[in-house]
Amino acid sequence: MTAVETALGPVATAELGPTLMHEHIVTRSPGVHENWPHLFDRDAVLAIAERKLADLHARGIRTIVDLTTVDLGRDMDLIVDVARRARVHVIVATGVWWMPQRYFSAHGVDAVAELFIRDITQGIGGTGVKAAIIKCATDTAGVTPVIETVLRASARAQKATGVPISTHTWAAGHSGEAQQAIFAQEGVDLRRVIIGHSGDSEDLGYLRGLMERGSTIGMDRFGLENYLPTAKRVEVLARLCAEGYAGKMVLSHDANCWTDMLSEDDKRRTRPCWHYNHISDDILPALRKAGVSEDQIEQMLVRNPRAIFEARQRTQEAS
Repeated sequence: MTAVETALGPVATAELGPTLMHEHIVTRSPGVHENWPHLFDRDAVLAIAERKLADLHARGIRTIVDLTTVDLGRDMDLIVDVARRARVHVIVATGVWWMPQRYFSAHGVDAVAELFIRDITQGIGGTGVKAAIIKCATDTAGVTPVIETVLRASARAQKATGVPISTHTWAAGHSGEAQQAIFAQEGVDLRRVIIGHSGDSEDLGYLRGLMERGSTIGMDRFGLENYLPTAKRVEVLARLCAEGYAGKMVLSHDANCWTDMLSEDDKRRTRPCWHYNHISDDILPALRKAGVSEDQIEQMLVRNPRAIFEARQRTQEAS
C-alpha cells in the first residue's frame, strides 16, 4: 500500500480522492495571539473550520493540502483538532513562506534543511504529525538572500526525503522560472515540484515552459479576482487542457477557514468567491462549458495529486 502522511496519520493514496492542493485552515501572524490572546477565539475558529470542511466534504472533496508554514502561524495542535472534527483528510507542510523570521537569515542552508527534514521524518514540534510536502516562496522582491537560503534548503530536504515541493510565486514576474533554476542547480527532479499560483498568469508561453521543464503548475487561486479574473482563469485552463496539459495541473483556491488579516464579513464583502466551495460550485461547471472533459477534471483533481504523493515511495524504492 502506498500511503501519505496526514494530520491524523498515514492514509492510503488511493483514499485521497478529489484533492485541493493549495489551501490553508488558519493563517496567523506569529507571536501576536500568544501575546494578545483575546484576539483569537479558538473555539469559534474550530466551529468555523468544522462547518467549512463539512461543506467541502458534501461537495465531494476528500483531501486538502494545508500549506501553512511557520511564518504564516502554523499551529499543529489546532490543525489536528480541526482534522479530528472533519471528514476531509488534511495533509500538512513544512517549509517557509516569503516572510521568514530572522532565524532563517542567521543560519545556513543545511541547518534550515535539517529543520524541514525533521518535520518530515520525526514530526512537527511535539505532535508527532509528519509533514508530507515542502512549501517555499518568492514574491515581488524576488530571490533575496534569505529566500535563496529557503529555496535551497527546500531542495535539499526534498532530495533527502522524497516529498514534493509546492511553491508560492509572483506569476506576473515569472518567478517560477527562478525557482526552477535554483531547484535544478540543487539536483531536484523538477517533476517533484508544483509551481504555485501559476493560475494568476495568462502568459501561456510562461506556463507551458514551467510544465515542459517537468513541473506541475498550480491553478490554485480561484476566487482571487484581483490577480486574474475568473473568466480569464477558466479560459487559460481550458486552453491548456485542450493542448494536452491536464496531466500537469492541479486545482485549488489558496483560501482559509479563518485568518487574522481579514474578518469573515470582510472576506464575503471584498472577495465573495474566495472560499473552499468556489471550484466545486462555479469553476467545474464553467470548465465543462468551456470544453474540459470529465476525465480531464478527474485528472487534475484526483489522479495528479495522488501521483504527486505516490512518487515519493517510487523514488525510495528505486534508490
